[in-house]
Amino acid sequence: MNKGFFEALSLLGSENSVDTDTIVEKVKSALIKAIKKAYPDCEDNFRVEIDPETQKFDMFLIKTVVDDEPIDYNEINIDEARTIDPGAYVGGTVDYPLDAAKFGRAAAQSAKQSIKGDLREINRENILNQFQDKENECITATVSQVEPGSGTVTVIYDKTELYLFRNEQIPGERFKEGDKIKVYVTGIANKAKKPIIKISRAHRDLVKRLFELEVPEIYDGVVEIKAISREAGSRTKIAVCSGDENVDAVGACIGPKRTRIQAVVDELNGEKIDIIKYSEDPAEFIARALAPAKVLSVNVAEGELKECSVTVPGDQLSLAIGNRGQNAKLAAKLTGYKIDIKPETDIKAQPENAPEIPDETALEAALEQAENMAEPLPEE
Repeated sequence: MNKGFFEALSLLGSENSVDTDTIVEKVKSALIKAIKKAYPDCEDNFRVEIDPETQKFDMFLIKTVVDDEPIDYNEINIDEARTIDPGAYVGGTVDYPLDAAKFGRAAAQSAKQSIKGDLREINRENILNQFQDKENECITATVSQVEPGSGTVTVIYDKTELYLFRNEQIPGERFKEGDKIKVYVTGIANKAKKPIIKISRAHRDLVKRLFELEVPEIYDGVVEIKAISREAGSRTKIAVCSGDENVDAVGACIGPKRTRIQAVVDELNGEKIDIIKYSEDPAEFIARALAPAKVLSVNVAEGELKECSVTVPGDQLSLAIGNRGQNAKLAAKLTGYKIDIKPETDIKAQPENAPEIPDETALEAALEQAENMAEPLPEE
């Protein structure tokens, strides 16, 4: 019986990521409550012994030895006492062994509920301690299961199960059991009850953390990441600058033979990454942000409105805007400016004091203009 009891203790500990000593103390406390409930007048006249090393599990009522009839279960007659301890004497005490099965259903249920409640609290504290310094950081986890229907991926990190939901995955990526993947811990929800660790591979700051891992100059603070904009699975733009004039920020991020940037690209399943040199000059920064398109000029609006008009060669317009406006949107989000992109040919073809465009043409022009407009996307 004791062997099965200690096997159950060990299993309980491993399932809840709690060490055996802590489990033993919680079980002992629960059994004491159960004994008090079963023997309400026993006060503290009992003892519980649980030793995982020797697999010793005993419960006793400590009874006072009397020479006449016991008045309650705190006393025991000398004759019965000597069947337990031959050296028993009147006025002394003996340890009367208890059988857990005799506690009854209610006592057992009380112990179970007490342990369950304690374990929930232990679990909560363990998870918070385990992840409080991992919030907004990148961790490496192992894929343990992929749910075919929902697409939710269960990963294991330091014996704790985490869930990577489909909307936090990079579009198109596939996982299999045993895969090692890097995820970004976006936060911890429900801290007061059952903590939920929220993880993502679509968050823009995952890219930031990956570059910190690959580029020593970023980790050391020589190269600083000023801004990031990302469309997960497709393209990321990252603006960097150097605090040391002898260090090329863009070159440091790309690495010898593109090894550093390639490592990040591989982790993100081939996602394109544009490394851009940051500039305090908005016009210069905006022009660089629209790479790979060539920019002829940037006219930044005066005042507090963060708007600008950008001129590109006619054959570069589609490149500047990008597929479904992606390049322009990412540039807008990276710089924080609303960007109006115009082709050079349109500007040259527009004479001074030109007559008004007929209604139909004006409508088409307005639609085209709307497609060419890019506004900064809301912060994630």
